[in-house]
Formats: sequence, structure tokens, C-alpha cells
Amino acid sequence: MTSPRSPRTGSPADGSHGRHGADGVGGPSVRVPERGIPEATVARLPVYLRALTGLSERGTATCSSEELAGAAGVNSAKLRKDLSYLGSYGTRGVGYDVEYLRYQIAREIGVTQDWPVVIVGIGNLGHALAKYSGFSSRGFRIVALLDADPRRQGEEVAGLGVRPFEEVDALVERHRVAIGVIATPAVAAQEVCDRLVAAGVTSILNFAPAVLSVPEGVDVRKVDLSIELQILAYHEQRKTLADVLDGTPVASGAVRS
Repeated sequence: MTSPRSPRTGSPADGSHGRHGADGVGGPSVRVPERGIPEATVARLPVYLRALTGLSERGTATCSSEELAGAAGVNSAKLRKDLSYLGSYGTRGVGYDVEYLRYQIAREIGVTQDWPVVIVGIGNLGHALAKYSGFSSRGFRIVALLDADPRRQGEEVAGLGVRPFEEVDALVERHRVAIGVIATPAVAAQEVCDRLVAAGVTSILNFAPAVLSVPEGVDVRKVDLSIELQILAYHEQRKTLADVLDGTPVASGAVRS
């Protein structure tokens, strides 16, 4: 297990920059840049990690930047630029060692250790999140399920009992939780966020259809499924309009402008 990391920076808490060699990890020596990694690159690192995991599961030992870029759905120039922020992990004429690069990216984004996570709001979405097996395989461990509704409390979901939301402070302290997931109705989201932050949570994944206000030093990532569907609807409408102008028959059920 690597040094504990800050959920905000992904850097080891001891101030080191994740250089390998001293910790016994094999491979060529690597210079890790001192400058920060752009947010757009950070957002793509988990995509590269997923692509590398897929290549590894198919038995691929090495891959070129073009192969990895194709698996990740980006162009190879962008991939090489992104990886340059981490260090020089490729070998000219050989490509990338899949397992080694997979480890380095996992280490950089902080998922070589287990992150305890608390979920607040155990409705239909909260149930689905609690039961999602992909969290544990990606470095996240659900340690508590919380809900303010007395009718939910005492339920067991994925082996965990639903606890009263009033216990949030004690549970965050006991499990040293840094990441909280909000799956409540919009009206309750800000109050829940405030309580999580007050308890010591510094990173929040928000599924509620609400914009959250947080103090400096707290990171929020928002997932709004309805907005994503509306964006797709926009593109479908544009394609339908283009078909109409082209004289192409419109698919049954499509909305016409």
C-alpha cells in the first residue's frame, strides 16, 4: 500500500511526488514533473486506467500509444500529452508496459488504497449505488449508509444496515471518511452537504439535482443523469432536423421541430 493521499491532490500526504525506484517498483527511472496536472487530464486518467485494465484482462502485456488511445476513445497525441504530466513511462519502439502504467496511473489518482465512502440518501438510487460492485474493485469501500427517513433505518443493503443521518459525525470520524456521496432529493442536498463538511468530509459526489455551495478546500463532482439525457435529446433533435432538411425519412417516434 502506498502513502496515504490527499483526496484533493492525489499526492502522497508525506509530500513526496510518487517517484518509483526507491519503493522497489521495477521499470525505467522516471522524472515526475513538479507542475500540477490540468483538470481535463485528471478527468481522463480514470478512462486510461479503465482501458489499461481491459487490455490487461485480455492478456496484453505492452501496447502502443495508438492502441491505448483507441481503447480509451481519445487521440494518441492527447494521450501522450496527458501521460507526460505523470512522467516518461513509454519506451520508443516498444510502447507501454500495461501493468506498470496501470499501477502508476492508479497510484497517481490515489486508488492503490481503499477509500472509505459514506452514502447519504438510500432511496432507489442510493440502493443501486450501495449495491454496485465496481466500487470495491476500483479502490472505494462503502462503510456507511445514512438516511433521515425512519422507515429506511434498519434496512440492510449490500450487507450494511442503514443508519440514522444524525450519526454522520461519529461514522465519519470512526471510519476516517474523506468522500461522501449525496443521493438525496434536491431540497435536502445542501443541508446534507453542510453536515458532511462539518463532520470532516472533504470530497463530495453529488447525485442530487442541486448546485451545492462548499467552502474552499472541499471538492464537489456533480452527476446529473437528467442533464445528460437532455444533451442526448438535443443531439437527436439536431440529427432529426438534418434528416428532414436532407429529405431523409424520419424514424418513427422522432420529435420534429
